[in-house]
Amino acid sequence: MKVMIAGAGSVGSSIAKELITNGHEVLLIDEKPEVVSRAGVQGARWLFGDACELSVLKEAKLEEVDVVVSATGDDKVNLVVSLLAKSEFGVGRTVGRVNNPKNDWMFDDAWGVDVAVSTPRLMTALVEEAVEIGDLVRLMTLQSGVVSMVEFTVPHDSALIGRTLGSVPWPDDATVVAILRDDVPLTPSPDDVVEGGDELFFVTTIVAEDQLRAVLRNSDSEQP
Repeated sequence: MKVMIAGAGSVGSSIAKELITNGHEVLLIDEKPEVVSRAGVQGARWLFGDACELSVLKEAKLEEVDVVVSATGDDKVNLVVSLLAKSEFGVGRTVGRVNNPKNDWMFDDAWGVDVAVSTPRLMTALVEEAVEIGDLVRLMTLQSGVVSMVEFTVPHDSALIGRTLGSVPWPDDATVVAILRDDVPLTPSPDDVVEGGDELFFVTTIVAEDQLRAVLRNSDSEQP
């Protein structure tokens, strides 16, 4: 997969390192050549210039890129880069970093943003995940507020324990996409048996979140 990252600060460089480790091709765009030594990213291609400039994005051959990540510390820049990537180059997926939570509402498809990532939001989600065992935690909103990724940590007294995923009446618009068990990620199947402490990850419509929450809390009443 080809990924362009605008902004080679701590956030952009961290994303680049992980993507390269996972075998993806990464192009980093930044205005300052000196960031190369600070970023410490091995294996990335570099382009120096303003990512908001159409000429720079043309030089980057953005039409060949699969994903654009706008990871600068300036929300205005991240919005413009996302919009240009979508409107001028038809990039399939854009991810925008939200620096100021007050600007979160602008990061939607009107500005070409498919996924908005707010560091405070993710930090809050991780805190909630640690304390809200037994309830849904929304980790990320996708597709302009229609779909979300949520997490549920199974309490050790939950009626879900011992049941297979296939036996639970999940809402039609909610899908189990991953299980984290003892820090090991697992690909879920209908025959997987739920254990206490499992972290279940779902992709769900936001409308279906309440239905999913009800199933997770009241699954004992659904057992055969």
